[in-house]
Amino acid sequence: MITTKPIVRLSLRLAVKHEGKHLPRHIKSRLPAFPVIESKIRVGIFCMDANAREKAEDHYYAALDLMAEGHLERAVAEYQESIAVDPTFTEAMHGLARALQDLQRYDEAISVAQQIATIDPEDVLAHTSLSVLYQKKGMIPEAEAEGAKARVLGWKQQLKKGGGS
Repeated sequence: MITTKPIVRLSLRLAVKHEGKHLPRHIKSRLPAFPVIESKIRVGIFCMDANAREKAEDHYYAALDLMAEGHLERAVAEYQESIAVDPTFTEAMHGLARALQDLQRYDEAISVAQQIATIDPEDVLAHTSLSVLYQKKGMIPEAEAEGAKARVLGWKQQLKKGGGS
């Protein structure tokens, strides 16, 4: 069965209406603003098999198990399968970036972390990962810039939660 879900892109943020189904954390945190955005802008339709997220999670958990067992190349393949099924599954992207980093495939890991930052510009871990990866490549100015972005985003998130004291 194929269902359609409206997708709204605003400042490179992704919001998905899941029709009452389980929502990922990175989307759930943006839901209060979603109805307002949806009423003003409707950019496109995203079609996904109703079981796609479940399939993506199956690949994701298989990849986590493979990482724990030290099978990094196989874990990379599982993460890639997960992302192929659900291209918005940032948790799988984080796992892929880490596996690639552990394999010292820094350029590929940087590309994945940049994709995460494009999907969710406020993802602190994406910017932290980019900082670490740039450092490993000796790209110090880029590493410092990403580290600064991560710190500022972290502070903003603390202030939103009332933890700025």
